[in-house]
Amino acid sequence: MEQLATAITTVADAITLYGTIWFLIGTGLFLTWRTRAVQIRLFAHMIRVVLGSRAGSEGGISSFQAFCISLAARVGIGNVFGVAAALLVGGPGAIFWMWIVALVGMATAFFEAVLAQLFKVPAGDGTFRGGPAYYIGIGMRAKPLAVVFSLITVVTCAVVITSVQSNAIASTMMSSADTNPTVTAALLFAFSAPVILGGIRSVARVTEIMAPIMALIYVGMVAVIIVLNIGEFPRVIGDIFSSAFSVRPLVGGLGGGILAAVINGIKRGLFSNEAGQGTAPNAAATATVSHPVSQGLIQSLGVFVDTIIVCTATAFVILVAGPEVWTAQGVNPANLTTLAVVHGLGHWASVPMAVMIFVLAFSSIIAAYVYSEVNLYFVTPSRIGTWAVRVVSIFSIVMGAVVSLNVVWATVDIAMAIMTITNLVALILLSKWGLAALRDYERQRKAGVAEPVFVAAKADLPGELNTGVW
Repeated sequence: MEQLATAITTVADAITLYGTIWFLIGTGLFLTWRTRAVQIRLFAHMIRVVLGSRAGSEGGISSFQAFCISLAARVGIGNVFGVAAALLVGGPGAIFWMWIVALVGMATAFFEAVLAQLFKVPAGDGTFRGGPAYYIGIGMRAKPLAVVFSLITVVTCAVVITSVQSNAIASTMMSSADTNPTVTAALLFAFSAPVILGGIRSVARVTEIMAPIMALIYVGMVAVIIVLNIGEFPRVIGDIFSSAFSVRPLVGGLGGGILAAVINGIKRGLFSNEAGQGTAPNAAATATVSHPVSQGLIQSLGVFVDTIIVCTATAFVILVAGPEVWTAQGVNPANLTTLAVVHGLGHWASVPMAVMIFVLAFSSIIAAYVYSEVNLYFVTPSRIGTWAVRVVSIFSIVMGAVVSLNVVWATVDIAMAIMTITNLVALILLSKWGLAALRDYERQRKAGVAEPVFVAAKADLPGELNTGVW
């Protein structure tokens, strides 16, 4: 199994280096150019939109709740384990490439959410369903491709991501709190089953409270370490930039070299912020909003929060800890961040970190369930299918905590690469729809409309929109 996992990882790295990297950055730059850098021009407006996004759901899922579902998926083990893995293998320079992925990815995330809103369809429970499968099937009129994408997403989210996140929780709880994996599996079942069986509305209510609080607490803990070591900030930033373009590792105890930095920075950046991957728009589509662009702005800001703020804070804590932590016996991506936090704050921090990682990964698990149910709904809206994906998700959560997942961990990158490339092609082909929505939004704002309202017939769209929503 170890040899199989190694072989799969080699293939995944090749796909990332020769395919995903160029598609991600190329698409992000293309969409940034087409929108005149919407992620920069409207950054301040994004914050105002987020602050006012809890209202106006009209009995459905609010814009803020949809944002929190996607934030729950983004701010998870990718911020804790992903950053640690990127640093151990790619060195400090990997963080620079994570920033690049995030900055151009903000434009990608904007288009994902706008298209998800444009092509969403009403569901029987008063909410909406949408995402890449819907804009591929309806917008591109490529139903077979949309069905394939849906099935890949269902398996990836309901089986692979849920089990990987669960496995990460079990590993952390065992290393930091000496908790038996069976106990962790029981806890995960007790917490996740009621939420998942309650459906998407239940997840929205939980993540609306849990995701922002957990993100703030985690950032608060690392902020204390940053303040205590503020004098190290210039050195850390210098290491990040110099290592990003170096052919050799520059910092003892960590990996490095430009190739390792690029591969691991972009791969872990994608795993963390999900921009372009095609998962977050499944949550964005569930929101009840007055205009698709408002949700696009909110989701774009989510990428900034995830990578530029949370991942950078994690990287700083690890880099400040120094070689005595990086090279300690038994150090690995699952425990490096915790060891770095303990080094900065003291041994008392190990238990809060274990709880924090448990909650962060748990929030990602229930968000992954949402993505799987939304995509299964595209294939079949039957209640049997809905309940089947809920049961499978719960089963994967429990099994992931108690079995070895080396092969599954390695498979995640390939599954995400397939989803990402397919989604990015769709974004490029349908970019004229997103641009039309953006022009309509900015035209209304310029006319003095405080909260633009989207009406398809008045938006000068490139085609007819027959989804029964707008």
